[in-house]
Amino acid sequence: MNLVEWIAAGLGLANIALLVRRSVWNYPFGMAMVALYAVVFFEAKLYGEAGLQLFFFAAQAWGWVLWARAAGTEAGGGDSQVPVRWMGNLARLVWATATAALALNLGWVMHRFTDASLPYADAAIAGASIAAQILLGLRRIENWLLWIAIDVASVAVYVAKGLWPTAALYVVFLGMSALGLREWIAAWKAEEEKA
Repeated sequence: MNLVEWIAAGLGLANIALLVRRSVWNYPFGMAMVALYAVVFFEAKLYGEAGLQLFFFAAQAWGWVLWARAAGTEAGGGDSQVPVRWMGNLARLVWATATAALALNLGWVMHRFTDASLPYADAAIAGASIAAQILLGLRRIENWLLWIAIDVASVAVYVAKGLWPTAALYVVFLGMSALGLREWIAAWKAEEEKA
């Protein structure tokens, strides 16, 4: 199984590098990565993470369509970089509340009804990842703040489970998420100056 984990990690690096650049071509790499990670996490009894990969696969397909439209690539023109923006304060509050509720409820279900390893940590990562993936598809800058928190928590969980290549990948993801935040803020500022 270690080879599958390494391949998934490599695909993940390509996916995030393209996300930082706001390229619609991140999605094929992301879809392949999450398909492989569904297997890796299921075998590690991280059921929230495994199920999350199924969600990610569908969300990646949805995001690909949204980003292609935003970049103008569906019409055969435009570059592959998409515009980005911030959420309003009320939207942030609603997203934070919904994410916390999802994580707590998922954690309780996994604790009560499965043999999940680290059910509440797994659920917190899963719930926040769902929110971050949706915000990514919507091209909201806040997605990077969530990914930074997710990456920190994920490293701790993957180290605890002995998933060393994945833990190393998430350390790299942490750095790339910080870079993504910086790049998307710069892109937003540039777009605001044009307007």
